Amino acid sequence: MSRTGRKKKRKYSSRRFKIAIYSLSGLTLVLFFTAAVLIFHTLRFTTLVDERLRGKSRERPTWVHARTFELRKGQRLSQDELIGVLNDLGYRRMDSLGDEPGTFATDGGTVHLRRRGPLASPVAVEFERLWIAKMSPLAGGGVIDRLLLEPVPVATLFGEERSKKQWVSLDEIPAHVARAVLATEDRRFFDHTGFDPIAVVRAMAADIQSGELQQGGSTLTQQLVKNYFLAPERTFRRKLLEAYLAIILESRTSKEAILELYLNDVYLGQRGSFGIRGVPQAAQIFFGKNIKNVTLPEAALLAAIIRSPNASSPYRSMDEARRRRDIVLDQMVRAGYVGTAAAEEAKSTAVKLVSGGVDWGEAPHFVDALRAELTDYNVRAGASRVISTMDRYLQTAAQRAVVDGLEEIGPRLARHGKPLPQAALVAMEPDTGDVLAIIGARSYGASQFNRALDAHRQPGSAFKPFVYLAAFENDPSLRPWSVVVDEPTTIRGWRPQNYDRRFHGSVTFRQALALSLNVATARVGARVGFERITKLWDAFDMPSRIEPYPSVVLGSFEVTPLDLATAYAVLANGGKRVAPRLFTTIENDVGTVLASNPVRSRRVVSSESATRVTDMLTTVLESGTAREVRARGLSAQAAGKTGTTDDSRDAWFVGYTPDVLAVVWVGYDDNTPLGLSGAEAALPIWTTFMKAAVSGREAERFELARK
Repeated sequence: MSRTGRKKKRKYSSRRFKIAIYSLSGLTLVLFFTAAVLIFHTLRFTTLVDERLRGKSRERPTWVHARTFELRKGQRLSQDELIGVLNDLGYRRMDSLGDEPGTFATDGGTVHLRRRGPLASPVAVEFERLWIAKMSPLAGGGVIDRLLLEPVPVATLFGEERSKKQWVSLDEIPAHVARAVLATEDRRFFDHTGFDPIAVVRAMAADIQSGELQQGGSTLTQQLVKNYFLAPERTFRRKLLEAYLAIILESRTSKEAILELYLNDVYLGQRGSFGIRGVPQAAQIFFGKNIKNVTLPEAALLAAIIRSPNASSPYRSMDEARRRRDIVLDQMVRAGYVGTAAAEEAKSTAVKLVSGGVDWGEAPHFVDALRAELTDYNVRAGASRVISTMDRYLQTAAQRAVVDGLEEIGPRLARHGKPLPQAALVAMEPDTGDVLAIIGARSYGASQFNRALDAHRQPGSAFKPFVYLAAFENDPSLRPWSVVVDEPTTIRGWRPQNYDRRFHGSVTFRQALALSLNVATARVGARVGFERITKLWDAFDMPSRIEPYPSVVLGSFEVTPLDLATAYAVLANGGKRVAPRLFTTIENDVGTVLASNPVRSRRVVSSESATRVTDMLTTVLESGTAREVRARGLSAQAAGKTGTTDDSRDAWFVGYTPDVLAVVWVGYDDNTPLGLSGAEAALPIWTTFMKAAVSGREAERFELARK
C-alpha cells in the first residue's frame, strides 16, 4: 500500500491540549459556581420562606373589641343592623335555626338567634321598621327586655400599613369562595408544583382569542410570593425569583396552607385610606357580612376584583364589576365547580353593597386614638385583644347622626356658595369616663385628622355654665333663681353685647343661661372674679389653660371636643372629675388580663354646685336656646348648652342625660365663618344621636331641686 493510501495519524499540539484543559477547567468552575449560587440561594430562600411561614403561624393580631353589645326592647335598631352585628361576631347564617351556638336565621321581620355559651337559649327578636318591637324565648312564653351579646370585634391594631385585615382559617371560608378564586386565578393549583408552564401557554392563547386579559400566567403561589416575599419591581430577574420561590414555598408547606395564606392576604383595593387585605375583610367592607355567609354571586364578585382591585371595584363601576363577576361564574362552570343553572341564577342576582366602608362599624378615628393611648403599654407582648370602652351601637349612631346632620344644613350653606363643613362628636359615660363614640370628621376616607381629640377651637357660649359653677362654689348662698341685671356695662374697658343686641333687665341665673345672655353672664363673672374662674378650670386638670381676662366668660380660648366633654362630665357626675379612658383591659388569647385601666375620679367641686348648674341646663332645652331639641322629638330629661363663637366660626352643642354625655362641633378647618349658630348646625346632630342613645332605656331623671 502506498504511503498516500495510508491513514494519517492525528497529531495534537501542546497548544490545543492546553486550550482543551483550560476550557474544561473553566466549564467546571462555571458549573461549580452556578451550583454554589443555586445552593446558596436555595438555602437563603428556604430560610426566608420558613421564617415568614413561622412568623405567620406565630402572628396573632391584637384585636380591638367594643364593649358587650346590648339589645333592648324599643331600641332604634333595624333588622339589617342586627344582622350586621351578628356578622361581625362571626355568627353563621342558617336557613333555619338549629342547635349550633353562634348561628342565626331570619323569618320575615324576625331574627332567630342562638347565642354562644352553655346556657344561651334561642331567642326571637322582632322588628317594626327601625325599632326592636319585641324579644322573647323561642321555647316557652315570656318577654325579654334586655339581651346581651358578646363584645364586638372592631379592627386590628398595629401593622406596617393602614389596613383592615382579619385572619380566617381555610375551613371557615366557604368552598365556593375558594373555588371562585381558583377558577379565575389558578385552576390547576392542586396539580402544579408552584410554576405552571401549561397555564402560561393557555392564558396567552385565551387572552389572544378573547382580545382582552381574562387570565393570568402566574400561579396563585407565584402571586403570593410576589406580594408577600418580594419587592414590587418589574424585572426579568424578579420573575425568575418569583417562580423559584414559588417552587420552594410549595416544598415547604401544604397546598391548603398556601391557599389559606393567599385568601387572607390578597389585596382587594382601597376604601378611603385603608387597604383591604384578604377576602374575609373584603366581605365585611363590601357586603357587611362575615365570610361564612357570603353567597355564590358575592364570592364571584370578590374573585373578579383580584385581577384589577381598584378599577374593578363595584364602588367605582358597578357595571364593570358585574361584567367581571359573570366572567368568573363562567370560569367556575368550565372548571366544574358549579352547574350552569346555578351560575345563571347567580348572574341574575343584583349586587348589593353596604355604604360607608370603613367609616361605618370600624370606628377608624376611635381606633387611631386608642392606638395612640396604648403607646405606654406593651400591647404587642402576647396581647390578643383590647377591650375598649366603645359602644358599637352608639358609634354607629354617632356616624349616622353626623352624616344626616351635615346633609341637612348642606343646602343652606350651598345657597351662599359654601361647601359642607367638618364635624366632630364625642360621647362619654359621665360616671366612668368611658368614651363611647368618637367621630373625628364627616368622612375618614377624606380626612384622617381627628377633630374630636386634636382640633383646638373656641367653645364660645358653651363655656358659660362654668361661670355659674364658679359663682355657686364661691358663694353657696346663690341659687338658680338668684338675680343678675342684664344691662349695658363696661368691665376693664370691655363692653360685652348680647347676640340679639337687646337687654333684658333683671333676670335670674336660670334665665340668663337659658337665653345665653352675654352681658348678664359677664356681670356674674365680674362678681365672682375672673381669677376664680380660671382657678376652677385649672382644678379640672384640663390641657387647655385660660387667662383671667373678662372675655374668658364667653369662651375666648381654645379647647378640643374631648376637653369640653371631660369638663361637662364634672357637671353630669355631681362634681367629680373623671379621666376619660378608651379601654378597660388588655388580654391574651386565653383571657388573662395583661393590663387594666381603672376608673380614675376625684371631686373638684361640690355636688350641690354641680347639681344647680345641671338644673339650669335642663331649662336651656325646655325654654331656652335649645328648645328645638324638644321639637325634634327627644322627650327624655336632658341638660345642655349651645355654643356659638364670634362670626359663627364654631357651632357647638353639649348635652347629657344621666347615662350619656355628647359634644358636637361643626365648623371649617380654616376658621372660615360658618354662618350658623350652635342651635342650627350642632344641635340637630346631637338630638339625632341622643334619640338613638336613649331608645329602649328606662327614663332616667336627674335629682334636682327646682324652683
